[in-house]
Amino acid sequence: MKLHELAPAEGAKKSPKRVGRGCGSGIGKTSARGQKGQKSRSGGGVRPGFEGGQMPLARRLPKRGFTNIFAKEYATINVAALEKFDDGAVVDFEILLNSGLVSKASDGLKILGNGELKKKLTVKAAKFTKTAEQKITAAGGSIEVV
Repeated sequence: MKLHELAPAEGAKKSPKRVGRGCGSGIGKTSARGQKGQKSRSGGGVRPGFEGGQMPLARRLPKRGFTNIFAKEYATINVAALEKFDDGAVVDFEILLNSGLVSKASDGLKILGNGELKKKLTVKAAKFTKTAEQKITAAGGSIEVV
């Protein structure tokens, strides 16, 4: 099969209904829009969320909470994922980014303590959980807070 031979399944593509094409079509004259009114006019209708002048639902509901614009977003990774590196390696954000374990550059790296670690690694990160710290040092490795 080649790219130019690809085609949708039979009956999957249906042409749109053509309105306003004469009385015999069954949808001529008013084109299924009814007689008069805002919705029958060209460009007519109301914006999404408009409730005819009634106070819209989005404005009737109370606002909750806030977004902290100074919050730091850390890229997280578990101790188990560090097992793929060689014994004695130095693991930092750049290496994790290149290996695909971390997808995007954030405000820093946080190591979480889920999983087991048997290799002796030097891990450089902004934050460590207590369990992650214990597991890395128990395996003979060391941590560096960057």
